[in-house]
Amino acid sequence: MPFIEPVSDSDLQSLALDRVVPSLLEDGFCYVDGLLGELVGDAVLEQVKDMHRSGALQDGRLVGSVPGIRRKSIRGDQIAWVSGSERGCEAIHFLLNLIDKLVSLCSSRLGNTTIKERSKAMVACYPGNGAGYVKHVDNPNSDGRRITCIYYLNKNWDAKEHGGILRIYPEGENDVADIEPLFDRLLFFWSDRRNPHEVQPSYSTRYAITVWYFDSEERAEAKRRFRDLTASTRQENSSSSS
Repeated sequence: MPFIEPVSDSDLQSLALDRVVPSLLEDGFCYVDGLLGELVGDAVLEQVKDMHRSGALQDGRLVGSVPGIRRKSIRGDQIAWVSGSERGCEAIHFLLNLIDKLVSLCSSRLGNTTIKERSKAMVACYPGNGAGYVKHVDNPNSDGRRITCIYYLNKNWDAKEHGGILRIYPEGENDVADIEPLFDRLLFFWSDRRNPHEVQPSYSTRYAITVWYFDSEERAEAKRRFRDLTASTRQENSSSSS
């Protein structure tokens, strides 16, 4: 499927340097409306809907579990992880390339951060039955995630009727930031403890695509910790079985 470049390189640079970088540094978050435009945004939405209809989305998992607590009382979304190279994900691939460009333009101006890689994209649907995601931090334990980017795909969304607001509780602030999940809106925020956030209950089907960009040094250190832990566990298991 061919796509027309909706934003020129110079427009992207202006967007990065004039809006995204200052807002992240000052407020800890930023959102951009009309990123792709109607035509390309519709193509992304249709591919996400196709994934949903085909049963590709599965219940979102939790890290660890709490006895007696149901998963859906904590997070009620259904998700799939995609690279964008899969068949039927051409428009999603186009979106991811655009976000990559935008973040690369920002990265050298965000303080002591070096961003060279990101996660796969998490395609998510809250099915509209009051599902949400309780207050949490994406990266509470220095796993390397530095910037969270969420692209929203919800046309004619009325937060008063449909709910589904992403509420950010910026660290050290008394005020909260309420972000409505509007079609063709891209949200950026710091992934660490600076930005606890929640997805309030959604009463209509709510679609989004999320990617996380990694700080290279923190990510490498997290991988070293994991390798050390894995090696230690193997050694303990070996000792206990001998």
